[in-house]
Amino acid sequence: MGKIPTRTYFIAFLITAALFSTALYASTYFNNQRIAGIASIEDRISIDILSLETQFDLLAELSCAEISENSVLSSELNSLARRLSYTEGQLGAENQEVIRLKRQYTLLQIKDFLLMKKVSDKCALDPVFILYFYSNEGDCEDCTREGYVLTDLAETYPQLRIYSFDYNLDLSALKTLVSINDIKPELPALVLNDTVYYGYHDQEAIREILPELADLATSTEETSE
Repeated sequence: MGKIPTRTYFIAFLITAALFSTALYASTYFNNQRIAGIASIEDRISIDILSLETQFDLLAELSCAEISENSVLSSELNSLARRLSYTEGQLGAENQEVIRLKRQYTLLQIKDFLLMKKVSDKCALDPVFILYFYSNEGDCEDCTREGYVLTDLAETYPQLRIYSFDYNLDLSALKTLVSINDIKPELPALVLNDTVYYGYHDQEAIREILPELADLATSTEETSE
């Protein structure tokens, strides 16, 4: 067998190096593009959070004649939740920036809940609340299914106000909310009409607990007409 020329080895080395460099460049480029896209989403979320916090101050000054169940941020919070969910999916639940944004979003939800309760008392409104506590640490098999149920209910009843909280999030305001409602780590957990329900509940089970949902459906139909 003849000896392979050194030039052949050198050419093979150059081809391999070129392929490796191209792959490395492409990987770096696409990773940078993805990071830039996520950073853009994070910037929009931060701006949304600042905008919502400003709206809280403005809404607190409104009179009952200028306010209704639909005027206090729920649709914007839902939009913000979707953006945050996407960012969490891209960066991972343990990413520090995701955790920071999640804490801010959780505070906004609590603010919205407290503000809506004050508005309800002041203006004789009758909104329907659901507080949902979940875990995404792999220790709650039914949390994903419960999330789908609540998403379906939110689409069916646009006036229904659903607040979702990561039970394990390190946030003092959330811990206070958990303590006030005496939520045990038996997730998923739902607070319906000031009563805590543990475990999975489908749409029909929640409708039985909250007959007020029928009134929301009626008011939604009247509005659409």
